[in-house]
Amino acid sequence: MENLSVQEVTDALVVKALEKNLALIRFDLDRRVAFVNEVFAGSMKYKVEEMYGMQHKELCFPSFVNSPDYELFWQNLFAGRSFQDKIERMDAEGNSVWLEATYMPVFDETDTHVIGVSKVATNITGRQNNMNRVVEQMQEMADSLNQRAEKGIERSRDLLMSIDKIAEVSSENTDTLLNLQKQAAAIHGVVQTIRNIASQTHLLALNAAIEAAHAGEFGRGFDVVAKEVRKLSAMVQDQITEVRDSVQAITEEVGRISTGLNLVQENVGVSQQQIQVALNEFTLIASSAQELDNQAREVMNIV
Repeated sequence: MENLSVQEVTDALVVKALEKNLALIRFDLDRRVAFVNEVFAGSMKYKVEEMYGMQHKELCFPSFVNSPDYELFWQNLFAGRSFQDKIERMDAEGNSVWLEATYMPVFDETDTHVIGVSKVATNITGRQNNMNRVVEQMQEMADSLNQRAEKGIERSRDLLMSIDKIAEVSSENTDTLLNLQKQAAAIHGVVQTIRNIASQTHLLALNAAIEAAHAGEFGRGFDVVAKEVRKLSAMVQDQITEVRDSVQAITEEVGRISTGLNLVQENVGVSQQQIQVALNEFTLIASSAQELDNQAREVMNIV
């Protein structure tokens, strides 16, 4: 008997503890408040006596009340299906109140007909607001990362286009220098041919002078012509030597420029690869930022 008495007292204390710490409310079949405790009323910024007889929809935002989900919500409850989830409700001042709530259909003694709906809830507004702020910060961070990544991608693409243009011009200059090298080589060949002709002309003039000497008086005029030819041949030799030296100098200069352009092209190639790597990294950052935003939204839906 003592054990039964102690058990009855313990049950009463448990019920009292529940009423003290949990938000409790009950609705009748007209969806009006039939019972509410201090915790629930305080959470909604009402007095207990103000809430009796209130319609359930007065505690909800119009967006939910006017949606098809609202009627479906009550149809399921009246059909005997319980509901448990995080819900958003509207307090007396029109502010959001977040509750972790369980709606429980109350059956009659025969357990066949629903005669009311009870709700047990915990006010999680503070936790939800904190989570909202965290999620907003995550989304702001994701937006900032995404914007910076987009700027990085844009700048990298512009820089890559500039480098590609430099590479194109450098390639054209290399082709031009190759043509110059070929032309210089051709000129060098022509110079050598002219030099050979001048040398042969000099030999012919020398032979002509010898023959003119043998001819004596009759060869004097021919000797004069041979001497002039020798002078002309010597002048050609001198000019050809100067042209050869100039062509050689041009060839060497073209070679140095070509070497420099080759180094430029190699550096341009390295720069293109580095910019492409940076572009890929910025693209990865943008993708990560989007993933961060998606995860933030998932967190919002979960908590």
